[in-house]
Amino acid sequence: MPPRRAAAAAASKKATAAPQAAAEKPAAKATRATATTKKAPTKKAATNGEAKAPAKRGRPAKKDVDASAPAKKTVKTVKKAATKKKSDSKSDDAATASFSTQATTSVDEPTQDTAASSNSTATAPAKTSRKRKATDEPEVPVAKKIRIARLKEEDKNKAPTQKLHVYVFGEGSSGELGLGTAKNAVDVKRPRLNPLLPASSIGVVQVSTGGMHVLALTHDNKILSWGVNDQGALGRDTTWDGGLVDIDDNKSDDSSDSGDDSGMNPKEATPTAIPSDAFPEDTKFVQVAASDSASFALTDDGLVYGWGTFRSNEGIFGFSKTSFIQKTPVLLPDLKKIRNIVCGANHVLALNADGNVFAWGSGQQNQLGRRVVERTKTEGLVPREFGLPRKKIAQIACGSYHSFAVDKSGNVWAWGLNNFGETGIPEHAGEEEACILKPAKVSTLSDETIKMIDGGGHHSGAVTEDGKCLVWGRLDGYQMGLPMDTLKSLGEDKITKDEHDRPRILKVPTELPNINATFITCGTDHNIAISKEGKAYSWGFSANYQTGQGTDDDIEVATMIDNTAVREKKLNWAGAGGQYSILTAPADFDLPMVNGTH
Repeated sequence: MPPRRAAAAAASKKATAAPQAAAEKPAAKATRATATTKKAPTKKAATNGEAKAPAKRGRPAKKDVDASAPAKKTVKTVKKAATKKKSDSKSDDAATASFSTQATTSVDEPTQDTAASSNSTATAPAKTSRKRKATDEPEVPVAKKIRIARLKEEDKNKAPTQKLHVYVFGEGSSGELGLGTAKNAVDVKRPRLNPLLPASSIGVVQVSTGGMHVLALTHDNKILSWGVNDQGALGRDTTWDGGLVDIDDNKSDDSSDSGDDSGMNPKEATPTAIPSDAFPEDTKFVQVAASDSASFALTDDGLVYGWGTFRSNEGIFGFSKTSFIQKTPVLLPDLKKIRNIVCGANHVLALNADGNVFAWGSGQQNQLGRRVVERTKTEGLVPREFGLPRKKIAQIACGSYHSFAVDKSGNVWAWGLNNFGETGIPEHAGEEEACILKPAKVSTLSDETIKMIDGGGHHSGAVTEDGKCLVWGRLDGYQMGLPMDTLKSLGEDKITKDEHDRPRILKVPTELPNINATFITCGTDHNIAISKEGKAYSWGFSANYQTGQGTDDDIEVATMIDNTAVREKKLNWAGAGGQYSILTAPADFDLPMVNGTH
């Protein structure tokens, strides 16, 4: 396996404009390579018509499932946590020639295994010990204190105020769960209340899950971060003097007992506030958003701060035209009056108060909605408007390598990678080079009133105003939450099958039965929906317990998450990373339940 600091295998939230087939299903969306895990089944290579995505959020191959993980630089993975051996950083003169060194660090990319060709069979690597070394990263200056224009009070964004209980589960060997360094913080099979984030004192009011890191906004205006900090995604110094670590023998359970120390970097594994002097005085935050290896914060004045970096097929792409890796928060001067930010694996959308949308990041799969030419590809790092109707957009959403917008008339627009029909546009789904080059209306959703929409690795989901939970896209890892027999019975107008006559793509949005949904989140290959009653339902890839069902077997149909931690809670939000998940519940709703109701 490649070292922990490499990008994780195939697909976190599109490959070149002509992505090609890969031999493994996507592994967890991540900034580090996933390490050897419990299962190592082999997988048949994809047939023609499947695309590659950047080597980022991937996931292990699953036996007897048609493989088609789109990733140009796929790291072969198996079921367990990210490797703990950190690759040595060194300068790359060629890469840094066009980037300023202010608050940046240039690193060479570790060598990665490439995806198997379409006529080969992928074999999972032998199990290896997961170890990591502490790195000696250089000090970088904090962001400059600058004077900014303030909006009138009535025009300002409003920060959330509801304090939340935070429940975590899944893979935590790189600190993604924020449980500190206890051994039993590595594999958490069912939801566990995070004891380091008590609502009474810390008071988290909003959470965002990235590939392998998490951001949280607190009631007293702090931004907490934890998880992988290989390319500055945490926005703070996590230099640690710890030595070699071997966590192969770690035991995991569902208890909250601390146990022995796992050897994880405590500065990454423990939720910690970004220093306040990284921002101008009196800055008030209203939202945080995390991609695979970059992070963003929105202020009440509609300004956006960011840090970290974006990745492309070739490795680290850069954070801006003047910064390769941005270790500390910096103001993005091109964005003003912003109301909402959403992130894909390596791209970002921002909606402003006028109803216009800006996109930036890596655009190799057309997820920016505008043409990106190779010789001027760093232009993609500058936020720009593109081909959506001006002053008419009401909401935005991202998949790993595709994007959505809903206009004020209720029309859904989509663009980006479409090799599994993840945009909801069935034409050419599954074909090679299947991308939607610029925003196009999604006619398959024209009869629905969309309340919210989200995208995963190569599938998507939506919730309608009347409570329908709709899903579409890749299904060979149970991403649809529908019984396979039901999918097999659908006609060719709805289903694309592989050469073995197995369902491979659900081309049109299809309703999940028996869920009166209010919310949905899509991870790399698993999903969580929240019902009106405050219950969470999960399905899909579960190799790292990211479904919260207590098993590493994939969950075929949508199943309620139920354990003592959440049974009497009214859940209101879920976040799905590549190999972990988070649930939240209002802290002031701690009333006992009788016969299933409060």
